[in-house]
Amino acid sequence: MEYVTAVPHPRSEATAPSRSGRRSLAVALLCGALGAAVTLLATRQRWSEGTATVAGGAFPLTARGSDVTGVPAALAIVGLAALVAVFAVRRAGRLAVAALLALSGAGIVAAAFAGASDSSALDEEAARTTGDTSAAVTALAHTGWPYVAAAGGVLILLAGLLALRYGSLWPAMSGRYERGSDRPRRKAAAADPERPEEIWKALDRGEDPTGA
Repeated sequence: MEYVTAVPHPRSEATAPSRSGRRSLAVALLCGALGAAVTLLATRQRWSEGTATVAGGAFPLTARGSDVTGVPAALAIVGLAALVAVFAVRRAGRLAVAALLALSGAGIVAAAFAGASDSSALDEEAARTTGDTSAAVTALAHTGWPYVAAAGGVLILLAGLLALRYGSLWPAMSGRYERGSDRPRRKAAAADPERPEEIWKALDRGEDPTGA
């Protein structure tokens, strides 16, 4: 009795990495773009609020995320640039850009959590409003937008980690757009020996243009 051993089809083995590459690429693009959009949106919202008392009167003050810290918005733009640059480089360059993408997300998370309890922006606004540099804010309260910015940073961090893990399976820009790539050259058309300029060139070379 003969036993037949099943041999895995080579095509199925070859398509497995390509499927992983396509799925990870789609998830990374979605996470990176969504994370940057969420972070930029969150930095434009009110992060903290309070009141400043001047001559018996209370003035309400608010501070947006961009007033508290400019780090999340800047790193969101860096993350978007790194997400696009991943496709323009290969090998070690791709790993470096993927690491930059992940670090951008981690930096957003850290800056957002630090700004969630920051009151310096409101203190500066109180000093500017009252004209008293020693003025401070009372009834200080914080909103949830810093944590929304941190969530955007987590998405960018996830995109960077996916790029580090599966970036080698992702496509790159076409070689014809890369510097130093070999491009097909047009072949020069054969010169017509009957043309006057070709006859003169032959005479200059000492050749007989009428010879067979």
